Amino acid sequence: MDAIVKNFPTSGHAESRPTREQAEEAVRVLLRWAGEDPQREGLLDTPKRVATAYRELFSGYDLSHEEVLGRTFEEVSGYGDPVLVRDIPFYSHCEHHMLPIIGKAHVAYLPNDRVLGLSKIARVVDIFGRRLQTQENMTAQIAQAIDETLKPRGVAVMIEAEHMCMAMRGVQKQGSTTLTTTFKGEFKSNAAEQARFLTLVRNR
Repeated sequence: MDAIVKNFPTSGHAESRPTREQAEEAVRVLLRWAGEDPQREGLLDTPKRVATAYRELFSGYDLSHEEVLGRTFEEVSGYGDPVLVRDIPFYSHCEHHMLPIIGKAHVAYLPNDRVLGLSKIARVVDIFGRRLQTQENMTAQIAQAIDETLKPRGVAVMIEAEHMCMAMRGVQKQGSTTLTTTFKGEFKSNAAEQARFLTLVRNR
């Protein structure tokens, strides 16, 4: 898994990115392909709206996790227990059908002299969520980003999500939840720490 996410996608493809006008025309093509008339009154502004929505939904390609995680705090007063932010909501899109993935992430790390601002963890989830994804890859990317930038004693990530490509098409099984986990450092080597993370996530 680590080899898959060694190089994070970045916004370095800007030079080959189509123009907004080309994106809007692509939406018109899809509308015609679906059997609609893009010139119908209700659809006249749809290409513009879709292009605007896509820039927001896939804004993770223009953001850097290094910048978000760059500022840390060293005044931890000897704190070394897990820092857990759970139930972080996210909305992503699967890279196979470009349909939504709706879920929540639970992210924990074991400090090693430095801690992050709690909002940074939620922002990292958004950065990787707002890209075309598989849930497995997103889970590993979040863990690796925190591990490489903060260098804590351990990182644990759990993602629970419903995939609309399963609910809206194909087998059409609504309400099915997929759960993925990634453990690094002491969370991977120490069964007690891993169990503590799982207990904290489930302890409502």
